[in-house]
Amino acid sequence: MSDLRTSPMRLVWAIALPAMLTNIATALFGLADMWTIGRLGDASAQGSVELGAKLMFGLLNAFNFLRSGTIALIAQASGRGDAQLQAGTLARALGVSLAIGLLLLAAMPLIVPIGLDLLEAKGALRQGAADYVAIRYWSGPIWLANCVLVGWMIGRRRVRAVLMVEVSANIAHIALDLALVLGFGLGISGVAAATFLSEALKCALLAALVFRQPEARQAINFARHRLTWSGAALRPLFAINRDLFLRTALLTVALLLLARGGAQQGPVILAANGILFQLFMLGTLILDGFESAAQVLCAESVGAQDRARFRAVLRAAIIAGGAAAVALSLIGLTAGAPLTGLFSTDPAVIDAAARDSLWLAVLPLAGFASFVFDGVFVGAGWTRAMLGTMIAAMILYVALLALAHPLGNAGLWLAFSVFYLARGLFQFLVLPRLTNRSFNPAATRP
Repeated sequence: MSDLRTSPMRLVWAIALPAMLTNIATALFGLADMWTIGRLGDASAQGSVELGAKLMFGLLNAFNFLRSGTIALIAQASGRGDAQLQAGTLARALGVSLAIGLLLLAAMPLIVPIGLDLLEAKGALRQGAADYVAIRYWSGPIWLANCVLVGWMIGRRRVRAVLMVEVSANIAHIALDLALVLGFGLGISGVAAATFLSEALKCALLAALVFRQPEARQAINFARHRLTWSGAALRPLFAINRDLFLRTALLTVALLLLARGGAQQGPVILAANGILFQLFMLGTLILDGFESAAQVLCAESVGAQDRARFRAVLRAAIIAGGAAAVALSLIGLTAGAPLTGLFSTDPAVIDAAARDSLWLAVLPLAGFASFVFDGVFVGAGWTRAMLGTMIAAMILYVALLALAHPLGNAGLWLAFSVFYLARGLFQFLVLPRLTNRSFNPAATRP
């Protein structure tokens, strides 16, 4: 690594800042959909898009390990200077994403009705959500491939290129939203079609960038070799992805429980919670920039067996992430209510969202440590421990949902906030033991 002695804080920001901007661009997918459908002034339509988007988010986010796992393995291989391992990892990750995509398409007739049942979607809400998913679902295989391609780019620190792709895809997405929903009056179907088409554009742009790299072009040859698909070659990918899948599945359940709790309170609260959730996602995707930085830099440090660098990067990521969380919290405290009012023209929805907008100030402070630690744990290969801390936090979350039920929507958001706080705390408690286990003192640099 040529920048071995560069300031860790500078390295963290060099990756985190473009990653933040990339993630903000990603969040615009959901925000643009919510804003556009909100122009119709129909709480039922807005709630249907929220439910349909939650179903797709829950389903696809369970496979987000393809992105995280690819980042970790590529960055570790980069730390060791192993170009062939990078090529083989890309071939295997794309192969796995294709297999998962085909399985999801085959299971579509079962997954969609079961998902809508779990979200307790009924009546007009169920029909609208079903219309949304019927179109959006076909973008699933494309979304999975994009996870791998983005993971490859970030693992090689090409975050600015990813940012340009996201910005381009989001400009197209917003234009399609406006044209299909407000121009052609396609409503819910127009929102879903805009997402599908912009996801396909993103895939084309990413593929064009990735396969310009020599290591990526080697991946095409690696895909033809039997040894690429041997058990020994696949084991590292499946080992890290197995734990990440289970961890992400639990996180997805937590998010679906949040959506389900809103649906149980009627279409107005559901739509209001959808607005709050989209703004929460905007904040978390900003904080996720520090997760990406910690993941890449810690993975490189583990690959190079540089304990001192690992600890310096961890400290810098926590400090920078905490500062960003404070800034987000202040924005949520001072501008949360006005921001929520931009995403609906229904007075009841606006009032409900403004009433609970204080949680936009609480969540960044509660969650920033868990985001940074997620990057550290994945980059270092501590995915089994991360899964364990997620299970512990999930148990606490479910218990709090039951205990806080009498508080209504405030109890729902309270339990969700404590869930994120607990994740970070549990990860902090096991961090010293994992660090001592992963680094050989004799190999540690001064």
